[in-house]
Amino acid sequence: MSDLNKDVVDLVWGRPSSGGVSASIFRRWTQGFVFSENEHSALEQFEGGPCAVIAPVQAFLLKNILFNRESSSWRHISEEEQKAALCSTLSEILESACSSPSTGYCLVSWAKGQSPHTSAHTNTETPSQTQATQEPESSQPPQEQQPTALSAEDLGFERFHSVLHKRTVQSVSELREEVLSLHHTWRGCCGVLLFLYSVILTKGIENIRNEIQDTMEPLIDPVHGHGSQSLVNLFVTGHAVSNVWDGDRECSGMKLHGIHKQASVGFLTLMESLRYCKVGAFLKSPKFPIWILGSETHLSVFFSKEMSLVGPESPSEQARRVFQSFDPEDNGFIPESLLEDVMKALDLVSEPDYVSLMKSKLDPESLGIILLGPFLLEFFPDQDSGIPDSFPVYHYNGLKQSNHNERVEYVEGTALVLGFEDPMVRTDDTPVKRCLQTKWPYIELLWTTDRSPSLN
Repeated sequence: MSDLNKDVVDLVWGRPSSGGVSASIFRRWTQGFVFSENEHSALEQFEGGPCAVIAPVQAFLLKNILFNRESSSWRHISEEEQKAALCSTLSEILESACSSPSTGYCLVSWAKGQSPHTSAHTNTETPSQTQATQEPESSQPPQEQQPTALSAEDLGFERFHSVLHKRTVQSVSELREEVLSLHHTWRGCCGVLLFLYSVILTKGIENIRNEIQDTMEPLIDPVHGHGSQSLVNLFVTGHAVSNVWDGDRECSGMKLHGIHKQASVGFLTLMESLRYCKVGAFLKSPKFPIWILGSETHLSVFFSKEMSLVGPESPSEQARRVFQSFDPEDNGFIPESLLEDVMKALDLVSEPDYVSLMKSKLDPESLGIILLGPFLLEFFPDQDSGIPDSFPVYHYNGLKQSNHNERVEYVEGTALVLGFEDPMVRTDDTPVKRCLQTKWPYIELLWTTDRSPSLN
């Protein structure tokens, strides 16, 4: 294993004390990007673990299929359209991850003659010889070779890392051309891992280490096989930060990195409903109405075609975001001493006398705190969010066993977003609803299926 491969392995898998990554964990990650037979624009996930890559790719794939195509038949795309959409999506994620275009884009594929469908398993060269001398595998396998999600039985962890080839392209046009030429590679055995390594080397190992909060924490948990939040953020935003709040925060003299600009697709998590974390507006309010949903162990995707859900930030939404930036512990209030700073940040009148008057009005009992609700009512009353009362929604879960009849298909539904809690239209109390309530507190969901879709 070359030094470069070792650095990638340490970053992705850590340094397991028991002599390497277990065969069962590695096997879960050896699938390719494979489309469902029952839902032509949906990727299928075969075992737990690779959702940290597959779900973000699915989210961007949906963005490109729903909003970058003229055709309305987004659920019935041809194989050629699948190929174009997948490769365009992979290129987009690589472009986002690239820290400096001058360093180029890195693509990791099989060394010549080493991919599972042509594999020379009897090859006796040492790993170092293999890495250094072999040419990349042709991206066009024989016609009879179909993309497969399963690896060859004897392709283990060490073997996999000994037969990789890295190539660098300098321009975006070259990148898109090369990604398209490697279409069969992405869809075949280990396509997910090959793309993950491509993103990591395009971003740069040192750049990722500088962004991760705990450099000892690998991107993939070597015990359970799940991807870290840093890995999800890398795919969604191009930055491998460990947190989901807006901007950076100071804690005991240490700077904790967060999200610094609005993402194209969003992220919501059940962990926020349990008050373990707080997702910031840059992920909660993305550019397109597509959200990756996180449970304790899995990632799925919730989406709609209703663009008004992600319209420009209203003044009240901006005020809520700014107020909450002064309330890092999500208490729902700030010390009254910070009211002037909040008002200045929002370009409100902040003359001392007026601020003093507002303190008296917003804190009539002199408790020394300013609550978020009264603050918004005082300065931003009766603002219409512009969101329709109801709109069609869809949920995607790539795991067969999490879908009805073990068929990976979108679950359709209708969302109702109310301005208050109405017991007359209370629908259910499911994990998917609790997750969505972190963005829309009074959302109700009516699904076309007998059961609510699963987050796990």
